[in-house]
Amino acid sequence: MTVPDAATRPAPAAPHAPAPEPDLVDVERAEAAIVEHYPRLVRIGYLVLPPALGRNRRVLTAHALAQRALPRGRSAPAPAAGTVPGPRRTGDRAGRIDRGYAYVRLRVLRAALEAGQPLGLRAWPRRAQLPPLLPQVWGLRLFPRSGGAEELALDQRLSALGAAGRAALVLTALEGLPESEAVRVLAEAGVADPAAAVAEAAGSGPAPGGLLDSPEFDPCVLQARPTDLMRRRAHVKGAAAAVVAALVCGALVGLPGGGWGADGPAAPPYAQNTAAEQALDPARLALVGPDAWRTSSRTDFSVWPARGGRTDDRALLRRALAVWARPGAAVQVSATPGTPSGPPMGPAQLLYAGEVDQAVVVLLYDGLRVVRYAEAAGSEAGAALDFARTDGAAADTANALVLSRVDGNVRYLTAPWVRAAAVRDLLEPGRRSVPLALAAGITAPVQAPALTASCTAWSALELTTQNAVRMVTDLGELTPARLTSGPPGAPHEVAGAVDLEHWSHTACLLPAVRSHGVRSVNSWPYAQQELPEGAGTAHWVCTRAETWRGTADRVLAQFHAPGARTGAPAARAEGSAACGVRESRVLAGVLWKAPTGAWHLLGAGSAQFTSLTASGPVSGTASGPLLALPARAGAVADLTGHLRDGTRIPSLR
Repeated sequence: MTVPDAATRPAPAAPHAPAPEPDLVDVERAEAAIVEHYPRLVRIGYLVLPPALGRNRRVLTAHALAQRALPRGRSAPAPAAGTVPGPRRTGDRAGRIDRGYAYVRLRVLRAALEAGQPLGLRAWPRRAQLPPLLPQVWGLRLFPRSGGAEELALDQRLSALGAAGRAALVLTALEGLPESEAVRVLAEAGVADPAAAVAEAAGSGPAPGGLLDSPEFDPCVLQARPTDLMRRRAHVKGAAAAVVAALVCGALVGLPGGGWGADGPAAPPYAQNTAAEQALDPARLALVGPDAWRTSSRTDFSVWPARGGRTDDRALLRRALAVWARPGAAVQVSATPGTPSGPPMGPAQLLYAGEVDQAVVVLLYDGLRVVRYAEAAGSEAGAALDFARTDGAAADTANALVLSRVDGNVRYLTAPWVRAAAVRDLLEPGRRSVPLALAAGITAPVQAPALTASCTAWSALELTTQNAVRMVTDLGELTPARLTSGPPGAPHEVAGAVDLEHWSHTACLLPAVRSHGVRSVNSWPYAQQELPEGAGTAHWVCTRAETWRGTADRVLAQFHAPGARTGAPAARAEGSAACGVRESRVLAGVLWKAPTGAWHLLGAGSAQFTSLTASGPVSGTASGPLLALPARAGAVADLTGHLRDGTRIPSLR
């Protein structure tokens, strides 16, 4: 290589030459990046946000994060721009990611990670952890369009990852960043160990390819459904009545002489409400004896004795009742769907008061709800208040309550009639259950199944009573859900190799009904089918999750192919009577690819069906409850069945 001499070297830059662009992003450039790439930014936020928020809130929060990504001032320091392809680029294809897009993407990513952090008792919540003020949608629930089995599997994979792991998967799979660049962006976003997050995403499964670009994860292309119409009507009527009452009271106060006339036997104005005062008096809490359940005609939470080491702590009980009646700004309140969170109507029953896992916990019961009050041991600065609906509970659903959740572990308070407890991994049907320590009705910690990475294990609790061994599992609520097997008219406890084998294929689909107020889940193998081309025998299973409300039950039909670890969802419905006591029938279909590569439309109904018919791109009829027809990849057919009396029933949707 020839080194140029002084005569051929380029002249120094003139004094007036423009300085290089400063590493700043002004508000106009950030706004342009948001407008140009708004759908992608919202998709990034939706994918990184915690699935526990629910799809409706994730959609609104993702839009809020993208809209709040502008700099707070006129400009802000720009993050280091990468050297890999990005959604927006300046110059040629080998240029650098635009600083504006890199900045707003980092802001969205950082806020989505903050939204997944648990709320603390001693710190104010961050803005991303609270429901968004804007945008808001009244009277509608919004959620992206549902995808197929591959999208559902990817959604379950994202749910199993931590927030940092989801962010790493989005950066590498959706944004196309190499692992080294993803580590740098995660570090800028505030992830403590970005390399571990990238490794977690890489180890969670194969690359999702273009699935992250599918409509299943697009919060800009939405479906709309109404909210709880009956509840909304009741709220509107209540608000109207309150307004009218306020106007009438104001008019009466302004009248001379104290109103329109004598009040008869009514109490004087502004008299104290004795019933409300009694409900907040710890001395009036109902305390049930330890043996009351043995002679009572009822077997529910009303016969649970008061347990714990602080049942006589009047100051603690007074705080719990006062917070129940008037939760302040520092109280984190949660309630399962359909559970009213108002004050007690009268003196409640004390179930537990004591210290557990560095927290002070009080469990109360008012005949309709179980209420859990928790505060940090040695501190009264903040508290948590959880409500769960339990009306109609009986011996089969009043066996345990969640006492504490710490570091992914759950500790239960069991019913007084529970004699022993054990833990079983539903994904290992051949293994025996492991005995669990039980002291004064409190179990040893059990790993929460919803937090198990990649669904490699699913813990269920076996509770031995006088008459049965009942199986329950944690679905993120105060009351664990009871698990059963068998036809809808005669469900039975999960027992035996056949029941355990079917539940091993169903357990990983339970996150779809998590935090929905589920009372019990029944798994019913309603049909088995010999597959075309001698590919073996498949099983069709209907899983029904019944809620305490009774109006939002969820039904999921699954297709279990031979050798598959988890059942493939074939159809799902909410609020349907199918696969239940009222309609103990179900019909579903699925496209199945044979080992030879040929596609087939398979359909299966319960025993009530005498024939099945497919119409559309795939057409044909089969006698009996089973159908198998040649098909093409991606074909969408309508499947109907006929009952013995000629009634035509469509497939589950």
